[in-house]
Amino acid sequence: MAGVALLAVTSFWDDRAGLHPAVRLAVHGIAALGVVYGAGLAVASVPIPALGVVAFGGLASSLTVLGVMWMISLYNFMDGMDGFAGGMTVVGFGVLGCLAATAAMFDLAVVSLLVAAAAFGFLRWNWPPARIFMGDTGSIPLGFLAGTFIVMGIVRKGWDLWAGLLLFAPFVVDGCVTLLHRGLRGTRVWEAHREHYYQRLVLAGWSHRQTVLAEYVLMLFSATVAVLYVHSNETVQAGILLMSVGVYVGLAWAVRAVERQAQHRRGMSAESTPR
Repeated sequence: MAGVALLAVTSFWDDRAGLHPAVRLAVHGIAALGVVYGAGLAVASVPIPALGVVAFGGLASSLTVLGVMWMISLYNFMDGMDGFAGGMTVVGFGVLGCLAATAAMFDLAVVSLLVAAAAFGFLRWNWPPARIFMGDTGSIPLGFLAGTFIVMGIVRKGWDLWAGLLLFAPFVVDGCVTLLHRGLRGTRVWEAHREHYYQRLVLAGWSHRQTVLAEYVLMLFSATVAVLYVHSNETVQAGILLMSVGVYVGLAWAVRAVERQAQHRRGMSAESTPR
């Protein structure tokens, strides 16, 4: 909770007056370090289906800090459309709360469900066209909580890393793939852009409401897959991971197909316009 308070105050300041990116990154790192060291949540090993438990040794704490910081950034990156981050919070934290309850982690379950309930109330005003917005003050602490709760579940043996990534896959996959594409092209990855998949759908002609509803379907699918994963044996878990990769590859292809159709329509429209 101290980490949430630190991030909320700093992010509010950033929303109001602006902060240097290095200052923001330093604060994110301090909050993540507080989770890993102050609360004793360093992850010594990660269970991976078909490979057993893979120990990271001395890298465990550093990887955990980076993982929490990346979730903070992901939520911030993906809060670019009315109702999107709020919907992910309702689904993601709601399912985390249920999984925590079934694993007898009742403190984590209560806090997760409270976050989901707050986000559900927020969505009434953030549904497109939104009347209020989350901003960094909301998205950054939520990303921090998502990363922290995933780590807590791993440490307490309630779920493994892949379950958390599956649950938040609509954010994780979009954010990671987009960053990778921009990096491979030599683009400055830290600069603002409109290349996330949900942004590309809007640019291709989908409405905000249509896009966010499609994302909600994907969130529910990912949540269902994550729950099935947690309650399956290792063989089934490996199959679920492979199936999920195939689904997201197919969705990436589908977005590209929508873009090609939009380009074709624009081309036809330009040809039909009298000169």
